[in-house]
Amino acid sequence: MNTPRHSLIRAAACTALLTATLSAAAQTAGVTFTGSIQSDILLPQTDKAIRAQADEDVQTNTYVDLGMSSRYVDAGLRFEYLEHPLPGFEPDFKGWGLPYFYGKVHLDKAELTLGDFYEQFGSGFVLRTYEERSLGIDNSLRGARLVLKPWQALTVKALAGRQRHYWEHNKAWITGADAELSIDQLLRPLGRNGHRLLFGASIVNKHEKDEDILVDATHRLNLPTDVTALDFRLSWQKNAFSLLGEYAWKSQDPSFDNGYIYRNGHVAMLSASYSKKGMSVLIMAKRSDNFSFRSRRTQNGTSSFINHLPAFTQDHTYALAALYPYATRPQGEWAYQAEVGYNFPRRTPLGGRYGMNVKVNFSHVRGIDVRTLGGRGTDGYRSSFFKQGDETYYQDFDIQVERKLTKAFKLNLMYMNQRYNKTIVEGEGGMIRSNIFIADAKYQFNPKTTLRCELQYLTTPDDEGDWAFALAELSLVPHWMVTLSDQWNCGETDVHYYLGAVTFTTGAHRIQLGYGRTRAGYNCSGGVCRYVPASKGFTLSYNFNF
Repeated sequence: MNTPRHSLIRAAACTALLTATLSAAAQTAGVTFTGSIQSDILLPQTDKAIRAQADEDVQTNTYVDLGMSSRYVDAGLRFEYLEHPLPGFEPDFKGWGLPYFYGKVHLDKAELTLGDFYEQFGSGFVLRTYEERSLGIDNSLRGARLVLKPWQALTVKALAGRQRHYWEHNKAWITGADAELSIDQLLRPLGRNGHRLLFGASIVNKHEKDEDILVDATHRLNLPTDVTALDFRLSWQKNAFSLLGEYAWKSQDPSFDNGYIYRNGHVAMLSASYSKKGMSVLIMAKRSDNFSFRSRRTQNGTSSFINHLPAFTQDHTYALAALYPYATRPQGEWAYQAEVGYNFPRRTPLGGRYGMNVKVNFSHVRGIDVRTLGGRGTDGYRSSFFKQGDETYYQDFDIQVERKLTKAFKLNLMYMNQRYNKTIVEGEGGMIRSNIFIADAKYQFNPKTTLRCELQYLTTPDDEGDWAFALAELSLVPHWMVTLSDQWNCGETDVHYYLGAVTFTTGAHRIQLGYGRTRAGYNCSGGVCRYVPASKGFTLSYNFNF
């Protein structure tokens, strides 16, 4: 009988055998072997208070990466055991096997990869393939990639392949090329005067067969079999200043995401930054319009994206600041972000004895102008470039102050004002307006013992009302860490989401054992989000690198 426990034991045996084999082979002269193991295990329990269901005895996401490198040849593979995955992953995520492997030949001015690979052109507007395990994303390409550097100022890439969709590969062929030219290396006076000027251009094509998608009971769409995306970018840097402008265009691409309309897609971005010791400034703006680009037109969810549109919002790590995270809308949005950081020097009136760092961030996302023309099978809508929509999708303003009060005591304070349009991001719920207060204190008793505590409070008249969060984390260097936390909905449900964990680290091994509840909500990274249902139970995590 193939139970989750038996499958897990079998996977662990395979993992141990692979690790032992490579560790022995690592002695081979001239060849370096590397690898890693990551295994996250949940023993779920039913909890009616948080609507957590224990549908299986054991759930786990386990990955084993193995690699070999030498002077001219590299190779690698990944074993994944996801037969009983952790809660919240899409149904097709389930499975096990060797979905990722590659071989690479690299010379002085050329590199050829055959098999599976990740790649990004520019900011990723037309191509970004990557892995993000916490979101269940692995949209690698299987095929071939060639990188040429004919001279120091020029890098050229060309690739072709099919994109991974969990345990299969979508049928569409993805081909592309990218070139980056360092103009300052061609025009020597620019380089001598400290200018760095880089021009880049990319082209990506998706070739996907036509299929029967109906406009009405008797008429079908005439779908383009080739969709082409172009990207142009120019970056300049001198001393502390830098500037980046990027524009991408995509041909007609009727898909599930846009309601099968025939409008072209556009993305434009401009960012400027200034950075020197003790001070930094960043200002960014982006307009995207109908720029969902997938390797399968009928797909939805987090998979099968060829490209990536950054959110231009802060990726918060504090629990309550990340309670309502924003997910990028490829259908169209205006996004702005500005951040200023300043370090008040030591032994000044504001800096005090040890100095003080202040960071202010503002993010704002709203819709684009839309004048509807029709539905499926039409151009969809018209939109003026500089005209914005009436609706705010997301906004936050936060200020963080970090100060060392004594040699042993460090304090971080944060205030955040947030507006989160739950209807836009999740489908319903209206605008949620909240104020968040955070205090993060760390005290070092001695070189081996440190205690860190967090107190957080979110107040809002909307959604489920107010939340409170407390955390205590004791570090005993070099091996132990003990963590206790509680997230309490004191506004409506009066439910506590408590967690406790003990972590042991020795050499390249890290083991964490925990128990508690996890709140239902969205886990996000870079504007891409995955819904995670509530869960409760024992957790075990193991990481090993060699």
